[in-house]
Amino acid sequence: MSHLVAPSILSADFANLLPACELINTSKADYYHIDVMDGVFVPNISFGLPVIKAIKKHATKTFDVHLMIVEPDKYIKDFKAAGADILTVHYEACTHLHRTIQAIKAEGMKAGVALNPHTPIYLLEDIIQDIDLVCLMSVNPGFGGQSYIENTYNKIKDLKALITRKNSTALIEIDGGVSNKNAAELVACGADVLVAGSYVFGSDQPEKTIEGLKELKF
Repeated sequence: MSHLVAPSILSADFANLLPACELINTSKADYYHIDVMDGVFVPNISFGLPVIKAIKKHATKTFDVHLMIVEPDKYIKDFKAAGADILTVHYEACTHLHRTIQAIKAEGMKAGVALNPHTPIYLLEDIIQDIDLVCLMSVNPGFGGQSYIENTYNKIKDLKALITRKNSTALIEIDGGVSNKNAAELVACGADVLVAGSYVFGSDQPEKTIEGLKELKF
């Protein structure tokens, strides 16, 4: 499988989200990446369910929703109703992670688990076979436009080894600081999904920028 590209709406112009949707729809992107922040789990607030529902009306591609919130279990059904196809929760926010993953799948969504930069891969040892996607944070979550953390390359390799050893089908997603400077190496290390926010929406030619990430031609 060739790698996937998921532009992050967090970096779009919130006053003009329809053009951002049209851009993603017509580009070579595979997913919409939707970051939901509550101001508690991370020191920022993004947008909530009404905005996600509005975006969904115009979206033609997979909705990859990343919850950076406390107590995500309370909102699983709500995010399904809002249009999530993949729902990713943070390992650090879930006391009973297996139960949370079961609840997400019971609603017909794919289940993802995100790890903060300081969280080691081995903590997924007992649950990797139940996960559809692992989102490795390659910046500290909360704000777009941060610098990529170099140790992520090693984490990808460790995660890939765990997935292979456990016969898991989980995809490896990288979120934070993805650009033409590291995309090729991320994929070479084993990344399956590249999330890009400011690199795409800060570009003069965002559609070509997405194409470059997809084809790894810069």
